[in-house]
Amino acid sequence: MGHPKFARPKYDTPTHPWKKARIEEEHDLKEQYGLKKIGGMKEIWKAKSKLRRWRQNAMKLIGRVDTSEGHFSREKADLISSLYRRGLLGDGASLDDILQINVHHVLSRRLQSQVYYHGLASSPRQARQLVIHGHIAIGDQKMTVPSYIISRDEESILSYHHTSPLNDSNHSIRKEIEDIRATAEYGEDESVAEEQVAGESDQKGGDE
Repeated sequence: MGHPKFARPKYDTPTHPWKKARIEEEHDLKEQYGLKKIGGMKEIWKAKSKLRRWRQNAMKLIGRVDTSEGHFSREKADLISSLYRRGLLGDGASLDDILQINVHHVLSRRLQSQVYYHGLASSPRQARQLVIHGHIAIGDQKMTVPSYIISRDEESILSYHHTSPLNDSNHSIRKEIEDIRATAEYGEDESVAEEQVAGESDQKGGDE
């Protein structure tokens, strides 16, 4: 049972520690989402454990003959509503949609990922550093936990903390972010132009 003073891990570890395919997949996830170089696997296991619990609850409810009323109806509504607030489900989602959620969806809802997606950092790893060092806030609340799962409502109030020097648009990090964004936009415009030129060439070739 264990001593109540010492909390048990709230995640499951892999059943086999040396599966090559799993290890390679987890290393790719670490790089893609900027997780800790040492201990990043644990963050992936936590995300997978959350996902497993949600799927198990969904499958249990799907297996019920009738979930349209009573206790199971409330449980179904609570599960779907909870995942909707977390940004993992869309409007009008059903229990079947929960089975389509994967580990990428869970990791992308972490505060660290959302800081990067909202353009507050130039890379996922930099986003982690900004969170840890207290530069990021949700509303007026300073956030220092990169693994925090941000809700839909909190996305609109995600910003730099009011005490952070990054509020200055002339800060070197802000300039770096703007340069990367401008380069990305230029690349998109260039690719679109190349596609248009290719289309025109094909059309001319067809006319000839």
